[in-house]
Amino acid sequence: MISSKTKLNAKQNSIKISNEVLSSLNEKFGNTIKIIYEKHNRSKIMVNPGNIVETAIFLRDNHGFDHVESASGTDYPKDNEIEINYHLCSYSNLDLWPYILILSTRVERNDPKANSLINIFPSVEYHERETYEMLGVYFIGHPRNERFLLPEDWVDIPPLRKDFRSKGR
Repeated sequence: MISSKTKLNAKQNSIKISNEVLSSLNEKFGNTIKIIYEKHNRSKIMVNPGNIVETAIFLRDNHGFDHVESASGTDYPKDNEIEINYHLCSYSNLDLWPYILILSTRVERNDPKANSLINIFPSVEYHERETYEMLGVYFIGHPRNERFLLPEDWVDIPPLRKDFRSKGR
């Protein structure tokens, strides 16, 4: 059984780490990043698509984030954008456990392209491929922007776009 004191210490440590990481990002990148939220064990930042690689390298090299636990995308047709979210974690820096930093960017929906993070975090390989396949985001520098879930002859729009309609519905 975990004591309430242990839980409180863990929460205080998480807040301290979050403050350190976010302050460091503000110092380095200033107004080119936007803090979306800061919660217990979770923070989310938004960066411009052109800064995502530099930000990811900074987080890896200066804070010990060593892998992407998951990545996802969300279609925002009214904004004409697709948001990409990388959930950064660390296996090697135990102080970061269980903190997750969500590194986000938005790309144009009509020509969705983003720089791949595969050379920084190899664990993004299948996550970026799935986002490519399901939302149509092309990842520049990714060696395998190709299908692995949908049929090779898929000609319809990506199925996680809001305007996708299943046949027969």
